[in-house]
Amino acid sequence: MAHEIEQFTDGTAAFASANTSAWHKLGTVTDGAMTAEEAMHLASLSGWNVRLLPLTATEITPEGTTPVEVSQHFATARTHPKTGRTQTLGVVGSDYHPVQNEEHAEFLNLLADESGAHFETAGSLRDGRGVFLTMRMPQGLTIGGNDDIDLYIAASNSHDGGSAFRIIVTPVRVVCANTLRAAIHGARSSFVVRHTAGAKARISQARSALGLTFRYAEEFEKAAQRMIEAEMTLNELRSVVDELWPLKTDSPRAKTNQRQRWGAISNLFEHADTQAGIRGTRWAGYNALTEFANHVAPAQGKTDAEKAEARAERVISGAANDLMEKAFALTTV
Repeated sequence: MAHEIEQFTDGTAAFASANTSAWHKLGTVTDGAMTAEEAMHLASLSGWNVRLLPLTATEITPEGTTPVEVSQHFATARTHPKTGRTQTLGVVGSDYHPVQNEEHAEFLNLLADESGAHFETAGSLRDGRGVFLTMRMPQGLTIGGNDDIDLYIAASNSHDGGSAFRIIVTPVRVVCANTLRAAIHGARSSFVVRHTAGAKARISQARSALGLTFRYAEEFEKAAQRMIEAEMTLNELRSVVDELWPLKTDSPRAKTNQRQRWGAISNLFEHADTQAGIRGTRWAGYNALTEFANHVAPAQGKTDAEKAEARAERVISGAANDLMEKAFALTTV
């Protein structure tokens, strides 16, 4: 599971985390919340001055070499946070406008002032080609009175033309490239800003657009509560399972897989400790489906350790997110 966190020759890494160390054990862990300035400094995100440089090609002829301008394309470059040297990051078109890390942080800082959120993680990926900053919301979701889910505002950006500036609200704590992909893939709502001349104005507009995302969190909490209060029978759950995993052939192997899948999901629904307090409800049905998809479904690997690693990668990459979206739609009331 490659984290892709930028690491420097002096042994440090471009990552900072409030209170809790990430699984990759890199970067700086603080005692308590971080400010925008602290997050930027500790994750080595300050002072990059991302800029565009002209591109030239070299034509080689018998008479010698001749530089040729590459029109309508530029190299993106930064000032390296450790060496101070110019480092190229990617190639972009003439309509590309960089969004500086400072603008990235300033946007989140305004949200922090309004919402009470605090900076949670910050980092550089792929040697500066991508960056992320996240804040934890002061209030998460509480499902069924005792199931607490943290919510984060995550903002990501690329400096190589690979992706837009993106803001999402997610239950995923972003600490690396894989968790960033999982957060983006599983986000119920997001706001995307292209690297064009109007990028700064669009980033400002995102502040109001995020209000819709916050309302999603409230609606999700209400939907979960309705599911807790609604009973679900085994037959109803079986109908959902058959729709999520339709039997495409009558082969003995397909029927065996179907039988084993249903046995695992029905066992989770009826007996798993994770369903205590919600057993027999539609919320329990949804949780049995997601627990199976993420943690129980067969995974490739020759040993138990390899299979466990594959399941962890499945969760981080968000491979089952589409299925979980469909499961929620089929079980909600």
